[in-house]
Amino acid sequence: MKKDIIKLYCNNSLYICTGNTFPMKIIIAFSLIFSNLLYSQIKVPDDYKKIPDILDNVEYLYPFIVPDKDYTYWRVLSNDTDYEKAVIYESQAPDFMTINEPVPERGFFQKCIGNNCFSYILACKDEKSVYFSNEQQLRDFIGTVDNLPEAILLAKTYGFSVDTTNRFTGAYKIEDRHISMYLMRSKGCPAVKESFLIKINRKTGKLEAKSNGMYAKDENCSSL
Repeated sequence: MKKDIIKLYCNNSLYICTGNTFPMKIIIAFSLIFSNLLYSQIKVPDDYKKIPDILDNVEYLYPFIVPDKDYTYWRVLSNDTDYEKAVIYESQAPDFMTINEPVPERGFFQKCIGNNCFSYILACKDEKSVYFSNEQQLRDFIGTVDNLPEAILLAKTYGFSVDTTNRFTGAYKIEDRHISMYLMRSKGCPAVKESFLIKINRKTGKLEAKSNGMYAKDENCSSL
């Protein structure tokens, strides 16, 4: 029975088996060595600083937004049916002002279908309500990149995120014209994690990304 199982496994593998588990041990050992080599090859320059742990949570990024245009009032909401839970962040509003508008059908950072699955911005300009309900509109709302949280938020609209457990996925450098960051992106199932060097033009918001290679793989897709 054991030999039959090994034979069946070998017939569906990409390598030649010899009737024992030795090749599997070689593959496991090679995978570990390859993973360690990737870690050692991704070098972050010394002038990059660690991204604060708190900034890996998108909800803590919104208070740092300096809108590109002058809005009387604005707030970030989720599509939660409970209004008290729906408000993620709101700017200081005049006492006389209230905004009661319907929830849009879609938003940015869509993570599921249903309740509390996406976010959007509702702003007031010239006594009119303005929606920002997709990634491009969020970039337009941010406009000029004034600080690190805005840069992280902009990068997130392109699918990148912070992982502060590693320098090559959680480090930054701020210059006059650009903000550069080491971030990560994951895709697929099993989920593959890949390190990237991101460079954002602070004036235009243009983003450039260069891959540093894959550094982790989650077989169960459970950690992402």
